Amino acid sequence: MKYFQLIKEIEIKASLVEVWNFIASPVNLKQITPPNMGFDITSENANQEMYPGMIIGYTVKPLLGIKTTWLTEITQVRHHEYFIDEQRIGPYKLWHHEHFIRATEDGVLMTDIVTYQPPFGFVGTIMNKLVIEKRLAEIFDYRTQALEKRFGN
Repeated sequence: MKYFQLIKEIEIKASLVEVWNFIASPVNLKQITPPNMGFDITSENANQEMYPGMIIGYTVKPLLGIKTTWLTEITQVRHHEYFIDEQRIGPYKLWHHEHFIRATEDGVLMTDIVTYQPPFGFVGTIMNKLVIEKRLAEIFDYRTQALEKRFGN
């Protein structure tokens, strides 16, 4: 079984507390997700700060405009340092997303590490090379632009 990783870093010109307060609120995820993904949070608890064990439901159109349900669990949280979400129901066979932040001289360095495995075995591996890998890069590029706009970089 082949798995893949995407690692992205962004320097944000804001305080650690400002960045944490923004990323630790699930309701803000829509603001940093491309509009063409049709992303909507379906959980009633999305306006709370994340906590270990929190389940967050979404509808999203990750590929080809096909709407799907995505359910993630926040498995670990260390305030002002990191949180980890894992897919429980959704389009991937495996989705493990680590979000790290740390203060720097100029603001905050945010690092995302996404470990994922597409569905459908060998076909999923081919689809990753043809479509998924590029789509994830586009999503995280959009996220970078949205965060820069939000925090005035």
